[in-house]
Parts: sequence; structure tokens; C-alpha cells
Amino acid sequence: MNNLKSILPLAITCGDPAGIGPEVIAAALRGDSARGQDCILIGPVAWAQPLATELDCAFEAVGPVDFQAVLGQPSRAAAEVSLAALQVAAQGCVDGRFRGVVSGPVSKHWLQQVGFKQPGQTEFFAEAWGGEPSMGFVGNELRVVLATWHIPLSEVSDALTADCLELAVRRAHALALSFGIEMPRIGVCGLNPHAGEGGILGVEERDVLDPTLNRLRAEMPGLSPCLPGDTVFFRQRRGDFDVVVAAYHDQGLAAVKTLEFDTAVNVTLGLPYVRTSPDHGTAFEIAGQSMAYSGSFAAALSVARQLTAS
Repeated sequence: MNNLKSILPLAITCGDPAGIGPEVIAAALRGDSARGQDCILIGPVAWAQPLATELDCAFEAVGPVDFQAVLGQPSRAAAEVSLAALQVAAQGCVDGRFRGVVSGPVSKHWLQQVGFKQPGQTEFFAEAWGGEPSMGFVGNELRVVLATWHIPLSEVSDALTADCLELAVRRAHALALSFGIEMPRIGVCGLNPHAGEGGILGVEERDVLDPTLNRLRAEMPGLSPCLPGDTVFFRQRRGDFDVVVAAYHDQGLAAVKTLEFDTAVNVTLGLPYVRTSPDHGTAFEIAGQSMAYSGSFAAALSVARQLTAS
């Protein structure tokens, strides 16, 4: 325990305090063999202080001292606390106080009401830390990197350039290496049905995507050509691929959330510091009812520890 306290801590942000974030964090840490000894809790004092005292770990309070969340009832005040926690965690990494961040679930809608300008947490940390982010997901069976994410479906074709795909492939390769896979096998989803069927059902694969993959394959021999998105995740579960690159948000997330809703972890790739989060939302409707599952947050903490171990 004392050895864990001697290393830079992982910052754990509360998420929206009116949602399930605080309770899943508490449950995950109570079941954690290290009991959060290598972490610092960032959130409202009414939540962070008693939990930190119970676990004998560090905490940093944000928001008004007298703030009390009303579980299941989102508000501007709660959103301000969740934003303040993100800001403290991000700046703490820059200042050399924290080695990474495991962030609780937030409400993008309510954050927008209090001045949050980014589409999501991925973009927030990219702006705070610098770097060009990629969105990845790690589960028990699936590892997925998105080539594009928070944009309308109508814009995906134009956004999915050769450079965009190359960045996603390189991030997928690096993700596999970080898990000790020496010769990564990367499956790449096509954009169109049947991966374009040779140009019959779309030309993006033929004209842009496959030429890019062909060029990169000399450097990464385990890289597939564009494959039909309706079978590539089955093939990953079968063991054919270590990581899959999805062309757009729901192509990848439909598989991840269907197969690994309780176990998948959101990993922000390509930034100077590690940031992970559970792959679920605030679930205001069940907050405080002892119904929330803490396994995804526990997995997010485990992945953050693995990625910051070196």
C-alpha cells in the first residue's frame, strides 16, 4: 500500500454527481485489491472526503463546499461540478501531479449548459493536453479503434480520407503493442455494404481506403484489406484479429455495446497522458437505486493502470 502511494496517482473524476458515476466509482474501489491507493478522487467534498477516508486514499474537492447532488436529478450545479473535476484532472496531468485520468460518466447535454464547448470528453482532453486524439475501446473480447466518431453520418465519407484511415490504423497497431502483441493483426471495416463490392456499392474502398491499406501493409503485415463490417467483429471474436478499425462511430460501437456493454472501456489514444472511462453514460434514471453495475469502471481503472505501468 505504501509503495502505491509513492507513485503519481491516477486522477478519478466523479462524472456527473447526479448520475451513477459516484456510486460505481465507490463500488469499484471497494472491490479493488489496491483500494484506490494509487488514485486521487476528484469531486464534491460530500462524496470525495468520506470515500477517501474509508479507503485511505487522496482526494481533491471541487465545487461549493455545501454542494449536495440530488441523485437522478441533473442540474446546472451538478454539471458545473463535473466540469470542474475534468478541468482539475487535466491540469493536474500537465502540472506533473497525476499520471493519467479515469473519468466518470458525464452528461454532454448538461455540460453544454455550463459552457462546455467540445463534443465529448475525448475532444476536451485533446484540447487540454495537445495532440491528435483517436477513440478506442478495449473489452474482454474486442479491441476497436474508430477512424471517425462524433460527426454526422452524412459527413463520414468526406472525413474518411487516406490520412484519417492511416492515423486510425497506426493507433490500432500501437494499442495492440501496448498489450504485448508483437505482430498485431488488424481488421479494417469497409465503409459501404460488402466493403463496396468492388465499386458496385460504393467507391471509397476501391479509390481511397484499400490503396492506403496496401501501402501500409509493407510496414504492418498483419493489416487486412477493407472487410465487410457485418462480419469483421465475428471474426475478431473468433480470434482472427487483435484490433479492428471501424469507419464510423456506430459501426464500431454497435458491436462493442452489444457484446461488451458491461466490460468495455473507452480509451483516448494519441495524447500525452492516458485517459480511460467506462463505456456507459450517467443513467440518471437508476442513480442511487443500487442497480448500477461497477464492472465497466473497474475495467477502466485496470486498463489505465496497465497503460501507465511503464
